[in-house]
Amino acid sequence: MRSASSSAQETRQALANRLRELVKDAGLDGKSLAALCGWHPSKVSRISTAKTQPSEDDIRRWCGACGAEDQTADLIASLRAVEGAWLTWRRLERAGLKRSQEERLPLYQRTRRFRSYSVWALPGLLQTHQYTEDVLRTIQQQRVPMNDVADAVAARMERQRVLREGQRVFAFLIEEPALRNTLSTGATQKEQLEHLLTVSDLPHVSLGVVPVAQRRPQLPVENFWIYDNAQVNVELVSGYLTLTQPTEVKAYADTFAKLAALAVYGAQARALIYRARDSLV
Repeated sequence: MRSASSSAQETRQALANRLRELVKDAGLDGKSLAALCGWHPSKVSRISTAKTQPSEDDIRRWCGACGAEDQTADLIASLRAVEGAWLTWRRLERAGLKRSQEERLPLYQRTRRFRSYSVWALPGLLQTHQYTEDVLRTIQQQRVPMNDVADAVAARMERQRVLREGQRVFAFLIEEPALRNTLSTGATQKEQLEHLLTVSDLPHVSLGVVPVAQRRPQLPVENFWIYDNAQVNVELVSGYLTLTQPTEVKAYADTFAKLAALAVYGAQARALIYRARDSLV
């Protein structure tokens, strides 16, 4: 697979290309544009080559210097798309965990086919109330100054309605170690695993567990979700990546298929869940 951030880089490059075309159409060069904008020429060069991302004010000045004010709004929209493709956790969660949970609800509501791959924790749609609270509490303590965990838990529980409403299908792949993570107490983890067994019986839900013995090191280790064939969201250590380019979505869909081929289902998956539950102290 390509780098997870390659789509964001391509989006930045596309914006830089459009800005460079404006300069050419205006009959300018980098030095003359810099002079009109009151910048050092190196700034124009960095923006033109996508090494530096422009601000909204930079775009306004650029378009004004090129006599292309009518392009400003569209280019600022493109800039915001670039910024939306890659969000650091700090920026995504700056208003607390509740809002970040609520903002994803429209995406869940319009999706009909979900594919989810989870490495370290069980998918949010399959979590119990207490397990969700423990997971979000851990996240809040690590990186979110605002403590709105209770509201965030309520928002995630509300989002779980999509699991039982509408004509949707779900395919969940879970790495076996996620069944034994230590984010919760033994009692909470037991309740969670029993809930997982219940949900796995739903006719529109496919639940696969990738056994440790089947794990291939060269496959990705980040959590990701595929929504229909339109969008992929990837959870990385430093932030949250949104991919919409067809080639990027296909890359993750192909990887999901490879992981699905390694997983076990039905009685074999349930046996691994029972084993994890029975091993709790």
